[in-house]
Formats: sequence, C-alpha cells, structure tokens
Amino acid sequence: MERELDIDRLLKNFGSYIRLERGLSANTREAYLRDIRRLLLWLADGSDRPEGRIPLREVTLEHLRLFLGDLNDLGIAVRTRARIIASIRSFFSYLEEDRYLPTDPSALLESPRVGLHLPEVLTLEEVDAMIESIDQTKAEYQRDRAMMEVLYGCGLRVSELITLEISGIYPRQGFLSVTGKGDKQRIVPISDSALEEIEIWMYDRSRLKIKPGDENILFLNRRGGRLTRQRVFQIVCGLAEEAGIKRTISPHTLRHSFATHLLEGGANLRAIQQMLGHESIATTQIYLHLDSSALRADILAYHPRNRKTSGHNRPEDL
Repeated sequence: MERELDIDRLLKNFGSYIRLERGLSANTREAYLRDIRRLLLWLADGSDRPEGRIPLREVTLEHLRLFLGDLNDLGIAVRTRARIIASIRSFFSYLEEDRYLPTDPSALLESPRVGLHLPEVLTLEEVDAMIESIDQTKAEYQRDRAMMEVLYGCGLRVSELITLEISGIYPRQGFLSVTGKGDKQRIVPISDSALEEIEIWMYDRSRLKIKPGDENILFLNRRGGRLTRQRVFQIVCGLAEEAGIKRTISPHTLRHSFATHLLEGGANLRAIQQMLGHESIATTQIYLHLDSSALRADILAYHPRNRKTSGHNRPEDL
C-alpha cells in the first residue's frame, strides 16, 4: 500500500537528509528547501494548465521542464537556475531512495551551461549605488530617482516606463496600470517609497511646459516631451558608470535583477510572472474590483528595497 505524501513531513525529512547525508551548509539547505517549496506551489497552482493541479506522485520530466521554462521566461540568472535544478534532483532522488516514489522524474533533467551568455543581474547594493549616484544638482534629479525606483521596483520594460500614464497610478490601492506587449494591460504593485518619489517628481513636473499629447505621461524630458528608449538607456548606463559598475548593463538588467531578487527572497513564482506581464492578470477596470491585497503583499514582502522604506504615509493623491 502506497504511503500518503505528507508534504510538511517530506520537507522536514528532506532537510534532515541534505544536512546529514549530503552535508550541505545551512545557507544551501535553506535555498534548497525554498526552491522545493516554490516547485510544490507551482504544482498546486493549476489555474493556467488544462490538467490543473499536479499531484507529486504524478510529476513527470515534462512537468519539471515546464516549471524551469517558467523560470527561464523570468530572466532568472543561470547560476540560480542551476542551483534550482540541483535542488529538484536532490529532492526527487531522496523521494525515490526513501521509496516515496517508484522512479525519479528528474533523472534526465538537464542543467544549464553556466558559461552561456545570459543577462547580467545586479546586486541590491549595486542598484542602491546607482540610485545614490544620481546628481542632486541637476534638474532631472528627482525624475531620475523616481524613474529608477519604478523601473527596478516594479520590473517594468523600458517601453512600459516611457508610456506610463499618471491616470494609471492608484496610490490608495498601491498599484500601477501598465500597458505591455500587444497593448495588454496589467496591474503592478508599487511600494510606498516609490510612490513617495513619484509624488515629489510630480511637483517638479508641474513646472514644465508640457507638449500637447503628453499631458498624461508621467516621465518627461526637460522640454516637456516623453522620454525615448535611447534616453532611458543613456541614463541607466550613465548611473552604472558613476556607481563604478564595470559590467555591460541596460535598463532590462534592472528587470532581470528585480525578478531574480524576488525569486531569491522567496516570492511566489506565479506572482512574479504576473508582475512581469508574462500572463495577464486582468484589465484595470476589472482588477480594481477584486481583492488584490494578497498579490501586492506577496510581492512587496519579498522585494529587498521595500525593507528600507522611510515609514512615511502613502500619498493619498498625485
């Protein structure tokens, strides 16, 4: 008779296994357990799969590849994905060895080649250094500060940043309405600290002579027109240089860093995908009528810069 799979007990026993039999360090054990919890959540969340929830006993190699494909879509660093594969292999090897499962579905799982060229990922300290390197004597200081907070803190594409509209900011709810690829709308949680930076920028913005047609665009250049992709690229690369970062980066590097930092912090994979716009949550009109507090709490709880908030109240209006 097959034993019932008690997930909590499995994780506890797996933790003991990798400590006693594998001799892994405390930090590595914590990372492995976090990876496996994320996989189990993905298996349990069948909202976008025809087969729905996938029981642990029925996991196949193809399921594991689909899970890793979702991680790849997020732009997760190759070393992080290699570690997650190692976690999965260890977990299913343990399940087979201890006869929880008859076979190991991860046996043929391929590891990424670490030598492949993949997008750079900044550390939190490097992101902080870029923001702190913004020249306070320049008229664009507050705009660039708010822009960096939104670009990194919300994981936006450059095209989404430069078309972000004031009417799409909902400070009381703590969300942005973003228009992504294919003109699809999605809702993105935004932190209180980023909202504060936007509120200060709005004061500076009010003194610009705004070009017709751009009255609702949030981030403008000194002539009152919307920013170009190239200008945002120049700003980000300039800040990286000022911060002493020698690697080649782009605005998209901040998006990859956002996803990697959330994943490493323990955020739900599905929530990260929704934030990045790989799956549409809903239109603004519909979504604002839903109970979306859980999604926002999940994202903001794991975002490293949100642990540094100043404690000011969220602006009530812009």
